[in-house]
Amino acid sequence: MASKFRLFSLGFLLFVVLANNAICQEEDGTRNALVPAMFIFGDSLIDNGNNNNLPSFAKANYFPYGIDFNGGPTGRFSNGYTMVDVIAQLLGLPLIPPYTEASGDQMRFGINYASAAAGILDITGRNFVGRIPFNQQITNFESTVNQIRSNLGVSDVGEALAKSIFFVGMGSNDYLNNYLMPNYNTKNQYNAQQFASLLVQQYNQQLMRLYNLGARKFVIGGVGLMGCIPSILAQSQNGECSEEVNQLVLPFHNNVRSMLNNFNTNLPGSKFVYIDIRNMFQDLLTNYRQYGFSEINNGCCGVGRNRGQITCLPFQTPCQNREQFIFWDAFHPTEAVNILFGRKAFNGGPDVVYPINIQQLATF
Repeated sequence: MASKFRLFSLGFLLFVVLANNAICQEEDGTRNALVPAMFIFGDSLIDNGNNNNLPSFAKANYFPYGIDFNGGPTGRFSNGYTMVDVIAQLLGLPLIPPYTEASGDQMRFGINYASAAAGILDITGRNFVGRIPFNQQITNFESTVNQIRSNLGVSDVGEALAKSIFFVGMGSNDYLNNYLMPNYNTKNQYNAQQFASLLVQQYNQQLMRLYNLGARKFVIGGVGLMGCIPSILAQSQNGECSEEVNQLVLPFHNNVRSMLNNFNTNLPGSKFVYIDIRNMFQDLLTNYRQYGFSEINNGCCGVGRNRGQITCLPFQTPCQNREQFIFWDAFHPTEAVNILFGRKAFNGGPDVVYPINIQQLATF
């Protein structure tokens, strides 16, 4: 552990040095990075390997996951890139390494702490056994930053953190792997609005922890139209999106927006950007042919109705025309959708990302 922290400290020292002149070295030359680093917190939509060595059922480190990723499976729950991979590259950064595997020089552009099955609530995702809830992800970040400060005594770590992007995407599992699960009592304890209030109360405290640790530039990924994913479609009698599930999640969407508006008004020196994934998905499902997609209801890899009753199995043969599918498996989008959404979040308008986009946030 001590050697890991020494390597981390060396890598982070480089990050601090680069804070005022972020340069990303690429094989084809040198280009300016818009920010010194990006730190990522979330669930399986953006996990890139943190669950690989956990005693967990929530893993994606096997084929055909990563079938279109250079080097094959990494633990990403997609056929290729995730949305944060796309955003990192648009910021001029390399792909951000997972916390459990990062060391030394790799760390200077940030760390990905996301974990499949993780939730805002610690109890969320227990059916999958091992996972790293959001509270623990923040603790992991806190411990490494504390180690840097104590080992290096670098006074401008705070300045470097303030210039970095903090991407947070949480909430989906608190519904899919908590509220909607039959072995949880949550839905008997809270109605939709009460549960949304509980989640956002916790979320508020968690984001404040990151703010108090030095984060200033936040990107918050919203929850999508979960009633339209193959897992939910497979349970539908008519094969259509579950309006009941979409309405269940709507109060959380609205409460998060209100919370971020409050942060932008009352937290000095900070800026919180909201990616409206719900609106992005609604637009995509309505206009899918204009975006080059042909399949909106079925997973590219999975078993059963809508290929969503059992998610993608090891060495299962996926669909061939993956670029035309919206969903990769029972729960997650394809690389094609992640690229589309990542680009929209980076330079889109207020209909999908607000009050400013990520490109504007980087220079804020």
